[in-house]
Amino acid sequence: MGKVSRLGNDLYTGKKSIDFVGRKWLWYSISGAIVLVAILALGFKGLNYGIEFTGGTQYKVGNLDSSEVTQDNADAVRDAVGGLGIEAASQPVVTTSGNSSILVQTEELTNAESDEITQVLIDTLNVTTDDISQDQIGASWGDEVRDRAILGLVVFLILVVLFIWAYFREWKMSVAAIVALAHDVIITVGVYSLSGFDVTPATVTGLLTILGFSLYDTVVVFDKVRENTKNLRSSRTTYAQAANLAVNQTLVRSINTSVVALIPVGAILYVSAVQLGASSLKDLALALFVGMAAGAYSSIFIATPLLVQLKSNESEIVLAERRAKARERRNVDRYAAVPSFSEDMAIADEPDGAPTRGGVLVDDSDEYHDLDDYDEPRPGAAPEAMGKGRTVPTTQRPVGQSPASGRQQPTRQPRSKRK
Repeated sequence: MGKVSRLGNDLYTGKKSIDFVGRKWLWYSISGAIVLVAILALGFKGLNYGIEFTGGTQYKVGNLDSSEVTQDNADAVRDAVGGLGIEAASQPVVTTSGNSSILVQTEELTNAESDEITQVLIDTLNVTTDDISQDQIGASWGDEVRDRAILGLVVFLILVVLFIWAYFREWKMSVAAIVALAHDVIITVGVYSLSGFDVTPATVTGLLTILGFSLYDTVVVFDKVRENTKNLRSSRTTYAQAANLAVNQTLVRSINTSVVALIPVGAILYVSAVQLGASSLKDLALALFVGMAAGAYSSIFIATPLLVQLKSNESEIVLAERRAKARERRNVDRYAAVPSFSEDMAIADEPDGAPTRGGVLVDDSDEYHDLDDYDEPRPGAAPEAMGKGRTVPTTQRPVGQSPASGRQQPTRQPRSKRK
């Protein structure tokens, strides 16, 4: 078995554990800093909207031979148009269209600037004026795309809340999942602002796609949390410990899934941004890459710790925490609760009728037995709480198992000792 396999097995069985839930404030601080940087970038730098949102001019060079519609010619056109010194055409978007056309998109131009670009296209591609068509793209279409994207995002979030509530029957899980999704969206948009990449319809498509990826990873982790926390009392653990175990059990799966998804997306991003320069492709790849990485992070470090924090005040979880702390104190020294023998200790009847004092028989045979020979707990030791929500008070006198009631009851003293 390899090291990674052994590590995954140790994390699943709990032999090794990473404290994700206990260090929640560290993860919150890291995420808060990243989100703050993203918000500041949006506030001071803003987004670089593409021509579909701002409007501009599009040139279509048609009637080309299929051998001329290549990426080399597209790069040559981009360099030639960008080298004219026209501010509105300093970063043209040049893509191939089909097998016979090349598209050039710029910001809005004057007539003189438009004539310069037309002449550059003629010289670079060896075409005539009749082969070039010019269109003005208005910002109204971009407004429609934006409105539809916002509508799609709102509908998606509503469906997410309803799905998680119906599947887990837990509204706090819905809140934690929504916070994780918002975390992913803000970080992705902030990266677009810092990088200066154009925001195009492809960006909107990638943004909606990463929401589904992030939700999928969160649901897998939450499903394991629900499985581990189904019976807290029988498992003798706390909700936080069970949830942290669930994150550790799904950690390797989350990492493997994310790496497998990020490798091809990263390759597409590199090729499109560095080699091809295809705007629509690189915009989609950047949204997917950043969103997938942020989604894997938020499912592990944000969603589950936030869920545990939201449920920390529930009565059942509070009682589980108290029982766990009581067990920890008792397990520090198991023999600290064993009382020492004294002559004035109360006499209790054993199940066989023999009176004892502090675990020592006081009959004529003078036979001694250890306290552990009997099923009854040691005098003075607080027994485990019986029943949901019950806290057993400190014992004032010896207790024993009662066959009639099925639980521990104060033992009956001899008539001479009754008051």
